Amino acid sequence: MRSHSVAAEGGTAAVLYPDEGDSIESHIWDTIKGSDFLADQDAVELFVKSAPEEIRLLERWGMPWSRRADGRIAQRPFGGHEFPRATFASDRVGFHEMQTLYGILQSCRNVEFHHEWFATSILHRHGIFQGITAVELKTGNFVLVRAKAGIIATGGAGRVYGFTTYGYHSTADGHYLAYRAGLALKDMEFIQFHPTGLVPRGILVTEASRGEGGFLVNKDGERFMKRYAPSKMELAPRDVVSRSEISEINEGRGIEGPDRIDCVGLDLRHLGKEKILERLPQIREMTMKFLGIDPVDEIIPVEPAAHYAMGGIHTDISGATEIRGLWAAGETASVSVHGANRLGANSTSLCLVYGRIAGKEATDYVNDGHDGGELSKAQALSEESRVYDDTLHGSGSENPYEIRDRLQRIMDKHAYVFRTSEGLKTALREVRQLKEEAYRRVTDKAKEYNTNLEHVLELDSLLETAEVMLVSALARQESRGAHARLDYPKRDDANWLKHTVARKTADLPSIDYVPVKITKYLPTERRY
Repeated sequence: MRSHSVAAEGGTAAVLYPDEGDSIESHIWDTIKGSDFLADQDAVELFVKSAPEEIRLLERWGMPWSRRADGRIAQRPFGGHEFPRATFASDRVGFHEMQTLYGILQSCRNVEFHHEWFATSILHRHGIFQGITAVELKTGNFVLVRAKAGIIATGGAGRVYGFTTYGYHSTADGHYLAYRAGLALKDMEFIQFHPTGLVPRGILVTEASRGEGGFLVNKDGERFMKRYAPSKMELAPRDVVSRSEISEINEGRGIEGPDRIDCVGLDLRHLGKEKILERLPQIREMTMKFLGIDPVDEIIPVEPAAHYAMGGIHTDISGATEIRGLWAAGETASVSVHGANRLGANSTSLCLVYGRIAGKEATDYVNDGHDGGELSKAQALSEESRVYDDTLHGSGSENPYEIRDRLQRIMDKHAYVFRTSEGLKTALREVRQLKEEAYRRVTDKAKEYNTNLEHVLELDSLLETAEVMLVSALARQESRGAHARLDYPKRDDANWLKHTVARKTADLPSIDYVPVKITKYLPTERRY
């Protein structure tokens, strides 16, 4: 239940009411258009067709979906969707989904949880998955876990940024496990910035606040989205809204928020207290607790915060990685359904859909008699030495927490909503300098519950993943979706309608490209 999915607030997208005007075709088109045409269209079709059954399955398992007056499951508008298809449970969607799934798993006698373990490497031989190595935090013991199949479902990489909606444990560990094992990371330059991160902390203010009718305003009280997306206004896709907010701030129309941070305002006052308490109770509680602001009476200060990685571990349409017997699902994977920009409410849907697909694929693989064979003792011993000899007993002089904070400041400054070649090169140079510094200093030498060791191991993941993001962003000389280059302001389909694929080498990440799968929808200009 400590997965960051519990923090998802707004909705889970699915076509539930074709009898009222929604359609599978419409959801497919909205997703592909929202992706700035970088999504693989066969994967989008599979995803959209599978999502409705996931909603109904959760309902059968006891998910407390919000209801309409007629008793049917309620849905609300969300950015980039042409139909209100975001299924919700007040503004605690992820929490209730996770509770429902966790409750069902408690009834499964053949499911065993290993709480408080930290996976450190993927064991494989001749391209076949064999298991993992891990540290059992309770004892500090190094453990080899032999497995016939595996699924990486470790979430996002958002803690490479400081101003972010992510929880502190979203440290790209799954990405780094895959990267070190020789797997490719795909489209890592595409980081979504959620338009409404609470200033100054970055805590998520759900898009449902705009789906329920909230306004974005500048210092003059003007709904400025009319200049940028007149047909969709506040419910344009997140990349469009985030760029619009920063443009307002850069042009001097921002609001001075807490700690004198320039931002914009989210106005919910016109919704009325009753609707805010019914549909957005958590938002009211949060803003009152952290800022002393009651959205019933006051405007909420917000600005874009790092929120989601569209890229991830390169997989095929079934979530299979390039290592046989190993799959990836959820945010850590790149199928790619989201392309260059994810539509709100598609993320929890993707977790549900690809959790089921990857789970079935892995089960079928095991039932077909596949086995990874004898574990490589040399690989396991090498990993144990990395964790304990090189890290726990390392002799670095730099404070790892200061290194992490410096990394986050670099990314916040140079790899934010708008990017330039100069800024990305500066960030890349500074990140590589951080990698060179002897940051492996573990002050706590105890074996049991050594979170200091865990944090230093996480720093490896953050630094390596940040480098891949920056190298990929510098190479992509265009603006597409969440990747907005001031020096290359236009989308360039002739040269860049392709996925970035990064692999680990002895020196720098190697960059290659694979084509986008287009089945039906040719790229057009995005207008909202």
